[in-house]
Amino acid sequence: MRTYLRALKRTVAALAVAAAAFTLQPATLAHAADPGPSVVGGVRAQQGEFPWMIRLSMGCGGALYTQQIVLTAAHCVDGSGPNTSITATAGVVDLNSAQAVKVNSTQVLQAPGYNGTGKDWALIKLARPVDLPTLNIADTTAYNNGTFTIVGWGAATEGGPQQRYLLKATVPYVDDATCQQAYGGALTPGDEICAGYLDKGGVDTCQGDSGGPMFRQDGTGAWIQVGIVSWGQGCARPGYPGVYSEVSTFAADIRSAAASLGG
Repeated sequence: MRTYLRALKRTVAALAVAAAAFTLQPATLAHAADPGPSVVGGVRAQQGEFPWMIRLSMGCGGALYTQQIVLTAAHCVDGSGPNTSITATAGVVDLNSAQAVKVNSTQVLQAPGYNGTGKDWALIKLARPVDLPTLNIADTTAYNNGTFTIVGWGAATEGGPQQRYLLKATVPYVDDATCQQAYGGALTPGDEICAGYLDKGGVDTCQGDSGGPMFRQDGTGAWIQVGIVSWGQGCARPGYPGVYSEVSTFAADIRSAAASLGG
């Protein structure tokens, strides 16, 4: 069973609503000026470093696929159709910043056929375009290797609070056969890609990072999205890499779905 999806649980929906004010503290509560550990094991991102990053009010992350459409995880949303209840926060690493751009959703499109296993992608159309760069997605498995960057405002420790500041880390690719040794039949090869430090753990996405991008540089040095934060056994545990929806598998479907939404 996939009991470790990396969205905030529906049972803490009230916390997600409260988080809209984004008054949560950095990971090291006793030393608020110190960025401390992050996205389990990373550091704070710099303002403007990842301008396409989006924070969603239900407690998930996402990335600007177009200036009016956010790519996130299917398990972050409740089906498809008109939806004005989601607020996207953009343009800042500090969610308390007065410079934050906030735009409501108008429509949600969850991956057709999503049933909790694989196909963990969704699109959220915004009420207006956001004047920020977008993140290209991989349409080939050529980028399913090397080292990836992960970012998010999720918990910096397993079971910990959400973060005020955008946090980043890097994780290495883990091949399907090795990942299946950890997760067995719960993994859906071809739909999912794994990344993390198997021997030592310590670096990973965590609860509240769901829907955010996992990305690397392409041949020109530009960022390209390879995965969508999906699930894992706890956070940063040795022997259990993070599991991400494999973007290249769904690239054509994502493009078609975005065209159907317009924007």
